[in-house]
Amino acid sequence: MGIAQALGEDTPFTTIAGSEIFSLEMSKTEALTQAFRRSIGVRILEETEIIEGEVVEIQVDEPTAGGEKTGRLTLCTTEMETVYDLGAKMIEALQKEKVSAGDVITIDKASGKISKLGRSITRSRDYDAMGPQTRFVQCPEGELQKRKEVVHTVSLHEIDVINSRQQGFLALFAGDTGEIKAEVREQIDMKVAEWREEGKATIVPGVLFIDEVHMLDIECFSWLNRALESDLAPVLIIATNRGFAKIRGTDYKSPHGIPIDLLDRLMIISTTPYSESEIQRILEIRCEEEDVEMTKDALDLLTKIGTETSLRYAIQMITVASLCCIKRKGTEVNIEDIKRVYSLFVDVKRSTQFLMEYQRDFMFNSLANDGNEDEEDMELDDEDEDDEDDEDD
Repeated sequence: MGIAQALGEDTPFTTIAGSEIFSLEMSKTEALTQAFRRSIGVRILEETEIIEGEVVEIQVDEPTAGGEKTGRLTLCTTEMETVYDLGAKMIEALQKEKVSAGDVITIDKASGKISKLGRSITRSRDYDAMGPQTRFVQCPEGELQKRKEVVHTVSLHEIDVINSRQQGFLALFAGDTGEIKAEVREQIDMKVAEWREEGKATIVPGVLFIDEVHMLDIECFSWLNRALESDLAPVLIIATNRGFAKIRGTDYKSPHGIPIDLLDRLMIISTTPYSESEIQRILEIRCEEEDVEMTKDALDLLTKIGTETSLRYAIQMITVASLCCIKRKGTEVNIEDIKRVYSLFVDVKRSTQFLMEYQRDFMFNSLANDGNEDEEDMELDDEDEDDEDDEDD
C-alpha cells in the first residue's frame, strides 16, 4: 500500500499472491500475462475542441404545443462575445449543472459535455454571502473555441479486454475476462508502438508485486525469466519468507525456493528485526487506530512480549486486552489485562513447547511415529549386523 501511494494514481500497481495463479479458471501463464499487462500503463494524448467562456445570458423559449424546448446561450471572453442556439438536450445539461449567468463553463464539442469551472471574479460582489464551495476564476482570454489536450491513462490489459470482447468496455465491469488470444495482444502492441512513434502515447511502466512467490512452480519461473527481458516489462517485486526450499514442480532445492537463474536477475533486499523502540512505536500507532487507551506500564509489558514472541501476537493482544478492560468497566488497559490475555492465549513458542511435552497424548502424532520408525530402523540394522556375524562364524 505504501509503495502504491508513493507512486501516485497514474502509475499502475498490481498485487497478487503466488497461490492465486493456480486457483483461476485459466492457464498459469495467462494469469501471469494478464498481471504483467495490468502493470503497464499507456498514457494516451488526445486533442479535443472545446468552447470555453463566461455565461452572459441564458434564454429558454417556452415550447409550442408538441414542440421541444429551444433557447440561446450567450458566452463571452475578454475579447469576444457569441450567441449559440440551444436544443433540448443542451438546455437539460445546463439545468443539470445549475449553470447561471456569471459562471465560467466549458463545452466539449464532440460529446456536448458541460463542465462548470467556477464563478467569474467580476461577479464576486453579486451576493452578500457565498458558500464555501464557491470557486472564483478569471474570465477566459482569447477565442471562445479552443483546442485542448486531454490525457487518458489505461493499462494494456484494459485495452486487451476492450478489443477481445464483443461488449467492449463493459467487459471490464463483468470481471470474467477469460483468456485473450496472442494475436489480439500482438496487434495491440503494434498499435501502441505506432502511437509512441507519432507522439500520441507514452508507456508508463508500473509495478507488479507477487507475494508468496515460492508458491509458483518451475513453469511460472521460466515464464517470468522470459517476460523480464521484454521492453514492456514492469518493475517486478517479489516477496517470500522461505529459506532453502524445494522449487515447486522439481526435486531441486534452492534459496527461497526460487531458481538460481531468476535470483541472478534480482536485487535482493535483506530485512532486519524491529528494535524494541520501533515495536513500541508500532504498538502505540495500533492503539490509536483501534481507539484503545493503554497505560505506560501496560505498553512497556506489551512491547516486551512483542520482542520475546512476535509483533503480530502483540498486536492481536491489543483488541482482546481492550475487551478485558471493558468487562471490568475500566477506562485504560493496564498490566493485569495484558497478563490475563497472555495467560489465556498462547503464542507459537509456548504452543510448540506444549506439543513437544504432551505429543504422545494426542491421537495423531507424526513426531512419535518418526521416532518409532527410527527405533525400528536401528533394530533392523542391529539384526543385519548379527546375521552377518553368524555367517562369518
